[in-house]
Amino acid sequence: MPSFDIVSKVDLQEVDNAVNQTCKEVDQRYDFKGTHNEVTLNKESITILAADDYKLQAIVDILKAKLTRRNVSAKCLDFGKVENASGVAVRQNIDLVQGISKEKAKEIIKKIKDMKLKVQPQITDDEVRVSAKKIDDLQDVMQMLKGADLDVDLQFMNMRS
Repeated sequence: MPSFDIVSKVDLQEVDNAVNQTCKEVDQRYDFKGTHNEVTLNKESITILAADDYKLQAIVDILKAKLTRRNVSAKCLDFGKVENASGVAVRQNIDLVQGISKEKAKEIIKKIKDMKLKVQPQITDDEVRVSAKKIDDLQDVMQMLKGADLDVDLQFMNMRS
């Protein structure tokens, strides 16, 4: 029986490359000269330390552009609140969202069932497996999910026929 998996994974190597490019651009830009700004990648999060709110927002915009250029969706970023660091400096933590939460998986399954196709979606851990008798039905599900406005970056893997 044909099936595929709906997953939400982030390529950490591409995120690391985007963070390194962001650091280089921040070091080279004129409006950041003479101020202390840094972007660090931890295991599952990015921490930005900036001299003020304006510079923090500029760094976030640079990071989003670098991630987009490397085919990493900005939907995988979960922005924490802006905290005060020493003096007027600010810090923001950005978590990298891996996997599909149970609530999002239920929402995806509801959208699939609303299509009234003969497909069987099921939740397994942090992904959703969809199986059907016809590959065409699976491709219709993929097209619908690509066009759906979900707050999760979805990839389709393990297509089996």
